[in-house]
Amino acid sequence: MRQFVRSFWKSSRLRRPSRKTLRRAYQGSVLASVLALAPMTWAWHGSAPHRAVAGAPGWEARVPAAETALVLGAGLYQGRPTGMLAGRLDIAARLYRTGKVKAVLLSGDNSRKDYDEPSAMAAYLRAHGVPDDVMVLDYAGFDTWDSCVRARRVFGAARVTVVTQAFHLPRAVSLCRAAGLETFGVGEDSTRQWAATTYVYATRELAATAKGLADALLLHSDPVFPGPRETSLTTILARSR
Repeated sequence: MRQFVRSFWKSSRLRRPSRKTLRRAYQGSVLASVLALAPMTWAWHGSAPHRAVAGAPGWEARVPAAETALVLGAGLYQGRPTGMLAGRLDIAARLYRTGKVKAVLLSGDNSRKDYDEPSAMAAYLRAHGVPDDVMVLDYAGFDTWDSCVRARRVFGAARVTVVTQAFHLPRAVSLCRAAGLETFGVGEDSTRQWAATTYVYATRELAATAKGLADALLLHSDPVFPGPRETSLTTILARSR
């Protein structure tokens, strides 16, 4: 038995990795961590001067005048905007009423006949006093990158205030700026009403931001539906001048 134990410990020492191997493993893990956090660092630092959280002291004064509010879809429940999407739309309505924007571009998912985010968003804004003739609907805003690219290429937007939740704001601002839009962002602090849901979505931002960075800077991805060109937004803006 004693001989067996000695043989076991001897073989264990022989299998122990060398310091060089351990050092390389440590360096590899550090590099992996840095690469994993790089997209979030890019989004947070790049967007920092160009975003504000609605409800924070002095937030409205920080928002520059822009031509268009770009409101990103956030889901429907029984055909109506979810609580988070309603929060975005409330901010857009306020920006319009205070003269911060002249038009509202509603970008969402209408990939199925029974699911129409932009129309539901327009109905909500209509009920809150925003006239139809300043609203433009983008039915192919399937993700943030698509919405930003289509806002510029399809609808001819140049300067936008993108409206979303605070946890999503760094990615949304960074992607819209990467798409060639002069962008400021306003986000709703959804932790006040939807704390648990917000934390889940915020965790998902790590992977979503990595995908967004790849789409914008590495792959230069086209949106699912890249065209044709729409003139409705430019018509509204020309009329408001």
